[in-house]
Amino acid sequence: MIICPYCLAENIAGADECAECNQPLTELSIRVPASSVECDLLRDRIERLWPKSPSTVSPDTPVGEVLKKMVGETIGCVMVVVGGKLVGIFSERDALMKLNVDAAKFADRPISQFMTPKPITLETNDKIAFALHKMNIGGYRHLPILFGGKLAGVISIRDILRYLTERIAAAANVRR
Repeated sequence: MIICPYCLAENIAGADECAECNQPLTELSIRVPASSVECDLLRDRIERLWPKSPSTVSPDTPVGEVLKKMVGETIGCVMVVVGGKLVGIFSERDALMKLNVDAAKFADRPISQFMTPKPITLETNDKIAFALHKMNIGGYRHLPILFGGKLAGVISIRDILRYLTERIAAAANVRR
């Protein structure tokens, strides 16, 4: 059982909010980190990953042009933006699943027909553990990152793996 710190009501372990007063209990359900790496994941914010500047296109950009841009910039995704507002994302997975061998046939079509609309986003001050969770649950390799609600960058699973490698190496050096 979890005791609500606001009203002292008993709640089921793992409850997101108090059944009595509806106050959030999620912080009480987080287990104690088993290692310094887990502690870092739960503490550090996405801004620590230094999100890369996003490569952007408009919804009417032709598929062929977008694919050339991705290859030329060696990037795994582009953000589809209208007037500074994120409306979609087009990734390598979209290219494989939606275009596949017909990419040449669709080269003149607008990317808006093949993008993933309304992508999941996170803010720079969200925790890295939350980003990792979102990527795992959604099967995403890239996440658009916002700052104050505006597109600020993009992170990839590779950025998180690099972060974890650094944290594991740092933890190993502390133990020596």
